[in-house]
Amino acid sequence: MNKRILGLALPNIITNITVPLLGMVDMAIVGHLSGAHVSAIVVGSSIFNLIYWNFGFLRMGTSGLTAQAFGAERWNESLKILIQACSIALLIALLIIALQWPLSEAAKVVFRSDPSNGPEVMDLALTYFFVRVWAAPATLGLYSIKGWFIGMQDSKTPMWIAIALNCINIAASLIFVMVLHWDIFGVALGTVLANYSGLALGILFLRRRIHRDKNLSTLQSFNLSTLKEALHWQEMRRFFKVNGDVFLRTVCLSTVFTFITAASGRISENIRATDGILMMFFTLFSYIMDGFAYAGESLVGRHIGARQQRHLKLAVRLLLLWGLALTVVFTGLYAAFGNQFLHIFTDQQEVIATAHEYMLWVIVIPICGFAAFLFDGIFIGATATRTMRNAMFVATAAFFLVYYGCKYLFSLHEPLTTHLWNNILWQAFMVFLILRGLLQGIRVRKDIYGKVGS
Repeated sequence: MNKRILGLALPNIITNITVPLLGMVDMAIVGHLSGAHVSAIVVGSSIFNLIYWNFGFLRMGTSGLTAQAFGAERWNESLKILIQACSIALLIALLIIALQWPLSEAAKVVFRSDPSNGPEVMDLALTYFFVRVWAAPATLGLYSIKGWFIGMQDSKTPMWIAIALNCINIAASLIFVMVLHWDIFGVALGTVLANYSGLALGILFLRRRIHRDKNLSTLQSFNLSTLKEALHWQEMRRFFKVNGDVFLRTVCLSTVFTFITAASGRISENIRATDGILMMFFTLFSYIMDGFAYAGESLVGRHIGARQQRHLKLAVRLLLLWGLALTVVFTGLYAAFGNQFLHIFTDQQEVIATAHEYMLWVIVIPICGFAAFLFDGIFIGATATRTMRNAMFVATAAFFLVYYGCKYLFSLHEPLTTHLWNNILWQAFMVFLILRGLLQGIRVRKDIYGKVGS
């Protein structure tokens, strides 16, 4: 079982690690331009996180449903799930493009900052937004394709797609910014070019998988009637039922992360730039852990579909052990080398000096967050999405209660300092992470093992 977990997790880790590495490269490129550029990338990325994270069900729901179809050897059902996910992805993407202007106006309100900093940061962020928004069809289409491959127990194909996409993105951004001097416009354009290149590669891999896998021979006879059957309401109902919960869960997640960016900007632009860089540590750890979470989606869904409870319990237990081991490793790395990592992201001395004050939060991120990541994968694989949704509701409520409650209590005695205000924000975030893992953990026996009986 460990070999199978690693066989699925390692390609997913390589896939995921390219994402924060890409963000780090973008941050490093603009980090040497100005502090305003750093804040603009933080804001611009947060706008797309707020948009795209809400549609993360296109990957998560697709992988869980496909994994169960794979375990039960329902090959035609796996085809229908792919068609449903890609069709919904295209409709959502077209809607995002059509609504780009009102979305940009909403972003001005959500991410407004200290008025004394002037409009430069938001102007740069919106330049980034209006270019990158045209990548929406490719971005959401890749969500669906990636989810389908993971559900089909194939982590290597998404890995190759991600590596190619991110290499193109990094190369294009470097050329556009460092050679052509297109500033933040070049960073966004590089992302658009890379996403459509990744989509084209994903479609090629899909065609190859369809024609080479004898179990998927039904896919070779795809026609209009197959499309109509897949999109019939009765067929779509389960997809929407599972993904409705995932959507609500992800809305809460994106709300918290968007609020963190917005709140740090209201403290000061220096704090927003600092927290944006510190969140890179969280992002790096989360994508490593998500490699094992994706393995959990594949294995848990497969064993539930095949009604194999012994294998199911073993997979869950070993996934948690791997998570604990990685938590120890990353806690040690962040404690020993965290301050050195800061200089990779920026040479802005004011940002680096401020970041040193909050490194303790970076060190405890793995401890607070590992269970939340792993249980997300386990519950997605089991399509136990209602529990995920409810846990997220409680954790989100706790986040805002801790944040506003502590702000109110401390402000009763004296005005909030910048340092204390930002510490309250990070404290609320840690509570949010802990509760997500805890609340899902206590439901494993009923919602996961209970799927296949005793």
